Amino acid sequence: MLLVTAFPMLRALYLSLFNYSLTAPDDREFIGLGNYVTALTDSLFWRDTAVTVLIMVVTVAFELVIGFVFAMVMHRVIFARGIIRTSILIPYGIITVVSGFAWQFAFSNNNGFVNGWLPFIGDDFNWFGQFGSGIVAIMVSEIWKTTPFMSLLLLAGLAQVSEDMLEAAKVDGATWWQRLWKVILPNMRSAIMVAVLFRALDAYRIFDNIFVMTAGAQGTESVSFLTYRQVIEQFQLGIGSALSVLLFLSVLLIAFLIVKIFRVDLAAARQEG
Repeated sequence: MLLVTAFPMLRALYLSLFNYSLTAPDDREFIGLGNYVTALTDSLFWRDTAVTVLIMVVTVAFELVIGFVFAMVMHRVIFARGIIRTSILIPYGIITVVSGFAWQFAFSNNNGFVNGWLPFIGDDFNWFGQFGSGIVAIMVSEIWKTTPFMSLLLLAGLAQVSEDMLEAAKVDGATWWQRLWKVILPNMRSAIMVAVLFRALDAYRIFDNIFVMTAGAQGTESVSFLTYRQVIEQFQLGIGSALSVLLFLSVLLIAFLIVKIFRVDLAAARQEG
């Protein structure tokens, strides 16, 4: 763990304190927090952060709702349970780059099928020609790919809901919606928190779909893609390392906020103490 996790993180933190470019490796200059000041005062960084947060919030919200429906289906279905569960989980088993290319083809204005399904937008509509439609295409591909993961985590939470409690609520005259809001969801809070936490952290680090579908064009660039451009395309290890550190700190902040919002006692959820 020290070799594959701690060392790269510490190395990135160290390099972020230098004005360091691979095009001039001998001119490395210590500038302290200069790279962080540059990043935090640059409007491009905050624009990409806003785009990343937008993708995270929208995709996780849709995945939570759709994933819960899929989890209910997988939990309640009696016939062909294995086939249904396997079918729902197929998208998650596809490599992200492959699904990204598939959705890029689907949204293509030349030979994609999405425009054919939506005749009101026209056959020649270019989904990747502007920010709004481009970001929608990216989010659709992300939701399609990762909703099965969300449903798998929620299915585990559904399995922990006591059938006796549901039967008791039903006997007391509770409707399906009342049982959902008063019995099922409260008893799934820890599972929902874990599902939202995992997916939010993953969505905030989105890179593959953007790289494949838009390459960051039309303002669809995420923080991860900005970091990639600085390090891989422009060889700026100093500012790129600073961006990766800021990305890591943002992920920690998101995790902290999600845990605080849900207010789940994880020890109690594990029935400890």
